[in-house]
Amino acid sequence: MIYQIYQRNLLAEIRRGKLPQHVGLILDGNRRYARAIGLVDILDGHRLGANKLEEVLTWCEELDIRMVSIWILSTENLMRPPEELGGLLRLIENKLRDTARDPKVHKKRMRIRVIGKLEILPPSMRSAIREAEEATRNYDGFYLNVALGYGGRQEIADAVQSLLRDRAAQGMSLERAMEEVTPDNLGKYLYTYDLPDPDLIIRTSGEVRLSGFLLWQSAYSEYYFCDAYWPAFRRIDLLRAIRSYQQRERRFGS
Repeated sequence: MIYQIYQRNLLAEIRRGKLPQHVGLILDGNRRYARAIGLVDILDGHRLGANKLEEVLTWCEELDIRMVSIWILSTENLMRPPEELGGLLRLIENKLRDTARDPKVHKKRMRIRVIGKLEILPPSMRSAIREAEEATRNYDGFYLNVALGYGGRQEIADAVQSLLRDRAAQGMSLERAMEEVTPDNLGKYLYTYDLPDPDLIIRTSGEVRLSGFLLWQSAYSEYYFCDAYWPAFRRIDLLRAIRSYQQRERRFGS
């Protein structure tokens, strides 16, 4: 009862303030949660994490937060032991296909977009990505950006290479092309070139670092680090993160 009253009061408090429009989520702690509750199969922790995501997206929608970016597989994750990685990739692939066919997704008009170095992912995963993106391409009710095979440093390196490649195709010399490598120009070559930067980034599991998530885009984002493992993330944790965001004065470098 006390918990419910506290949550209700917290919700009323944050509704009076300015809400973030774009929230980034680093879904950390699935494996540690599985071990903590005694699960034999570590992959079950990832399954619980996938179910938690559905809950959290619903909470965001209720708060009229219509854009969420999640990081579920880094380039470093691809170096995990084959027996674990194979199961994780199948889980993500199946989830993408299920999402593309989920009536709730279409009712909410949720657009799904996957960002990352997609060419390093297995062909079947790339096929599932295309299916999810094509099925939701014309939607504008909610935006879910999924970082797969993603690394912030790699994104910036890819952007530089793409910019220089384009300038070379235009016949520019290397010296002239290098002058074109400016923040404004480079931003047009990021995976998220047409998306607004995140206002708030939340990381679960008690780790106090970004690990390269949206490295360029998060220059002026507010960060919130939550001790709960991702599968144990609660609605009250989200509300506390938003309250913390509202209590800060955003200066954007000025």
